[in-house]
Amino acid sequence: MKHYQDAMQYAQRWLDIIGREELDEKTAQEISKETVDNFVNHFNKGWVDYRKSVTEAGDYAGTEWRGKGLYFYDVFGQEYIDCLGGYGALDLGWSHPEVVEAVRAQAGKSGIPSQELMDPLRGVLARLLSQITPGDIDHAFFVNSGTETIEGALKIAKLHTGKHNFISTVSAFHGKTLGSLSVMGKKDFREALQPFGGQTFYVPFGDADALEKQMEICAKVGIGIAAFIAEPIQGEAGAIVPPDDYWPKVRELCNRYEILLICDEVQTGMARTGKMWGVDHWGIVPDILCVAKSLGGGVMPVGAFMGNGELWKAFEDPNPFIHTSTTGGNPMACAAAIAAINVTLRDNLADKAAEMGDYFIGKLQEFAVRYPQIYKGITGKGLLIGQHFQAPELGYKVAAGLFKRKVLVAGTLISANTVRFEPALIITRAEIDEILNRLEDTLREIS
Repeated sequence: MKHYQDAMQYAQRWLDIIGREELDEKTAQEISKETVDNFVNHFNKGWVDYRKSVTEAGDYAGTEWRGKGLYFYDVFGQEYIDCLGGYGALDLGWSHPEVVEAVRAQAGKSGIPSQELMDPLRGVLARLLSQITPGDIDHAFFVNSGTETIEGALKIAKLHTGKHNFISTVSAFHGKTLGSLSVMGKKDFREALQPFGGQTFYVPFGDADALEKQMEICAKVGIGIAAFIAEPIQGEAGAIVPPDDYWPKVRELCNRYEILLICDEVQTGMARTGKMWGVDHWGIVPDILCVAKSLGGGVMPVGAFMGNGELWKAFEDPNPFIHTSTTGGNPMACAAAIAAINVTLRDNLADKAAEMGDYFIGKLQEFAVRYPQIYKGITGKGLLIGQHFQAPELGYKVAAGLFKRKVLVAGTLISANTVRFEPALIITRAEIDEILNRLEDTLREIS
């Protein structure tokens, strides 16, 4: 048997470490070194090459250990302000106690459902989502990640319409599994994996006239389009907000050409942009809405794609098992999502995100005016904020400078023209001011 004894000893060592509240200096050093070695030898060496936590951390790699609220702590106990927020997964911050407790309580009862008996929390969460989503959306299917929600959305769109092609937007980000990549708008992730099957046509985001022209062409030449898919506000592209008349025109075009509208709210949903859903800024109702990331309250992975009862017939007849998931919508994930929705609504986090976002964006725009040699501009809504830089090197310097000052933001050596701020929605004005102080110190150093 291949190293089974060594594996058991290694597993037990780590279970002992996991059980500790605090780490001594020697153990912290061992964990930091071992983590890098494990990533290099057993996971993905390239990740290490592009991590600020390695390239900018000094003697030992920055290795996260625990977190609470807006802050997280590395194995040495150093405190960081988290303005990356798991790319939108940590809307409630780290380890929100009510979400943790809901998961802990459920884990003691059941973790993975039997798949044969009815599990109540899946139904509860589906009903709860029907109460807070736009328009007539009243059905949901649960999965484990954002890209799986896109897979499901594309699948049900094809089944419902009988068509097999899609229209997406340039610079869109919809996930990295093959189906999701087929509507991805970024060459870096798509190129090596083509062809995908079916056809996807691309139009500039925010340009309703271009979308209308593409729909018209497809109709004239007989290319059946199942759906148009887009993010309400493009996230990975840099918090790009479309013109005010864009989404109402998109909805009208989809109606006119009998094309489904899929809104990818994986990053914008759950109050991130200052409304419960990104589409709420424009008062439109999509046919299919996808959510993940923050739905799990930063504690459990869970996602959902949703639509109305008419659309859902494609999943119910003739084969109600045409789309299933062993772990999607498991009781622990549903418990986390129920708690996350409750906290988001009770604490008015959409309004707080709008208020704090207006303040944060306003201050960043002042920096952009004072440092034009560094900034191109600031974009975003709520607490989905994009800083756009004159060159990738400048963006990386800002991200690296903030990391040295214990503020975590996005931005790597290969993707630093735009760096996002996505702090927890529970952030206070005083905490924003502290982030701004550290940012301005970084900007002064660079300039």
